[in-house]
Amino acid sequence: MFPGIGTVINIATIFFGAGIGVLAGSKMPEKTRSLLMDVLGLTTLLGAALAIASLWSDRYTSALPTGWSLLTVLLSLLMGGFVGTWARIEERLESFGENLRKRFRSSQDGTFVEGFVSASLLFAIGPLAILGSISDGMSTGIDQLLLKSTLDFFAAMAFATTLGWGVAASAIPVGIYQCLWTVIGFFLGSVLSGYQIDAMTVTGGLMLVCIGLRLLRIREIAVGNLLPALAFAPIIAWAVHQFI
Repeated sequence: MFPGIGTVINIATIFFGAGIGVLAGSKMPEKTRSLLMDVLGLTTLLGAALAIASLWSDRYTSALPTGWSLLTVLLSLLMGGFVGTWARIEERLESFGENLRKRFRSSQDGTFVEGFVSASLLFAIGPLAILGSISDGMSTGIDQLLLKSTLDFFAAMAFATTLGWGVAASAIPVGIYQCLWTVIGFFLGSVLSGYQIDAMTVTGGLMLVCIGLRLLRIREIAVGNLLPALAFAPIIAWAVHQFI
């Protein structure tokens, strides 16, 4: 095997899972699709709760001074949101998705862009994408990415029943994102401590809450603009750990 094989498998499972979902979704009545969307939103919130639980993990709370575990996440989101808004990440993601929609000749009134943005964020956020890719790059195994691939296959199938081919297109940014972490793992080895991973996980969990609210049609939050927070989280956690 070669470094990156885990991500290749992951991309394939997202694409084929979405394909099955599209074929099944075309035969479903609108009420069933709407119900499935609600189920996806609730399931996403459940996944967010599991990620946010890392806020109280021993390795995270013991690595940071009292009171800084939550402040670290808050600072990460504030700084990430500022940079993301300045860089117009959400707008660029939607534009990229719209260009793909036109290329694939998807319906203007469809949910291609929504599926692309929501699925891209869902599949990229989480410790498995980062840890699995780094482990793949270090050639220490792809077990974590195989687990992620299994989860993503069923999630893509469920999402695509209501959101269409945009879910399959999300494999492109997910592949790029994980390849970057694979390169980091290849050249730098293990670059993150456990408490830094926890900071990223909690930050990502709050972003998953935003996705869940969007899927439940409660509130539209520009989650894409918060993506830089995932990069700020381990840096801020390290700075707090070292200097405060």
